[in-house]
Amino acid sequence: QVQLVESGGGLVQAGGSLRLSCVASGRTFSTYNMGWFRQAPGKEREFVAAINWSGGSKYYADSVRSRFTISRDNAKNTVYLQLNSLQPEDTAVYYCAADGTTITNPKWDYWGQGTQVTVSS
Repeated sequence: QVQLVESGGGLVQAGGSLRLSCVASGRTFSTYNMGWFRQAPGKEREFVAAINWSGGSKYYADSVRSRFTISRDNAKNTVYLQLNSLQPEDTAVYYCAADGTTITNPKWDYWGQGTQVTVSS
């Protein structure tokens, strides 16, 4: 069982930056692949980025590839999402998720409660 708690969201102007954090409970964090997703009002949840257990493989949605960076610190049981050059369309609740299978075909079994990111124009 993994419990995930996100933080770092907030209100930022267009062009600004934020860093989201997701802290996981348990001693097996380093065995999990981690992902970030987001859900905007009235829209379905969408994939943003993922990182494998070692941090050696990273994946991004095309819409964020050049602006967002996912990273992890296994010693701190934490995964990060650096958001740069934020735009109003990035406004959403951001969720982190954990997968205990394979990064190429993940099953996101564990989810955090989400953190709100609002970008003003």
